Amino acid sequence: MTDHAEKGLLPAGLEDVLPPHAAHESAVVERLIAAFQAQGYDRVKPPLLEFEEALLTGAGAALAGQTFRLMDPVSQRMMGLRADMTPQVARIATTRLKNAPRPLRLCYGGQVLQVRGSQLRPERQFAQAGVELIGATDATGDAEVVALAIEALTALGVEGLSVDLNLPPLVGALAQDLGLGAEQVAELRLALDRKDAAAVTDLAAGHAGLFQELLRAAGPADKALAALEKLALPAAAAGEVKHLVEVVALIRAAAPQARLTVDPVEHRGFEYQTGISFILFAKGVRGELGRGGRYEASGPNGERESSTGFTLFMDTVLRALPAPAPIRRIYLPLGTPAAEGRRLRAEGWITLAGLAAAADPAAEARRLGCGFVLRDGEISEIKD
Repeated sequence: MTDHAEKGLLPAGLEDVLPPHAAHESAVVERLIAAFQAQGYDRVKPPLLEFEEALLTGAGAALAGQTFRLMDPVSQRMMGLRADMTPQVARIATTRLKNAPRPLRLCYGGQVLQVRGSQLRPERQFAQAGVELIGATDATGDAEVVALAIEALTALGVEGLSVDLNLPPLVGALAQDLGLGAEQVAELRLALDRKDAAAVTDLAAGHAGLFQELLRAAGPADKALAALEKLALPAAAAGEVKHLVEVVALIRAAAPQARLTVDPVEHRGFEYQTGISFILFAKGVRGELGRGGRYEASGPNGERESSTGFTLFMDTVLRALPAPAPIRRIYLPLGTPAAEGRRLRAEGWITLAGLAAAADPAAEARRLGCGFVLRDGEISEIKD
């Protein structure tokens, strides 16, 4: 491999985003942030790096295996490069904004870096945008964030949107009531995530029938909720189902266009979630558009606030959108008055000024990727 090729090589899962895609991604992120702010979510900007003990506590503990670490040469303390922005926003809420009125609505957008990609998302660096609703405990809070995600994505032009709702605490609530051991519960969760009915039967023993019914309850929201409400569940588990029924009704009232499904036993990827959680998909699009749910925002002195929110993964969101519209670029030959350029930019044109005299301005415009050229004060389209 030549030195030139070696210098252009990037690590697996990392890439240069080139024109026009870099500008398109930035514009989409800003449109999402504007949609969040329109519903009262104030923007925050956490740092890329934090001390490890702050970054990987509370909700951030689940991301320890995905976090790059390095030594801070100034303080000689270990630092982590964020793998997700949610724990950072939770930290801000419980420290810098601990005295702000609740519920506290915050939003964010930025880059994250993870140690490993996945089959569906091989990218290790990607942009996120999302919201966190801190200190809201009712079904109205759960429904608000789901409906906001639906509204913001729909406004971008995402079609075929569906939301898969989950109840990560349900299996734990059942296990506690049924007296199942921690090791047995961990293995049972894995079997349920894999939808391995035979393994569920072996692990659940005398309670296999109940867990099989939970597996079969997954599907469209109406069917799933009807099946769940028929089950003889202990009080804690029945309360989770009742809460889900209320949230689904609120989402439907606010965002009737979205398809809702329910998987009551899915736990994979929701390790730190403490209540209703969800994944966003679009028909025909590889991977998740985003995910979110209820969790505990932890403060430095052990304070806990029930919170909910979501994170959108911009690489997937962009795959769900039409290609960016061609940019109107116009070539201004050398000597074009500055006032002409200002007028065109005010009208929405991208101007490219010639820095040297061109014998054929149209050919120069074509060479530089402009679709138009200014001739004697008149706009002319460049023909192929």
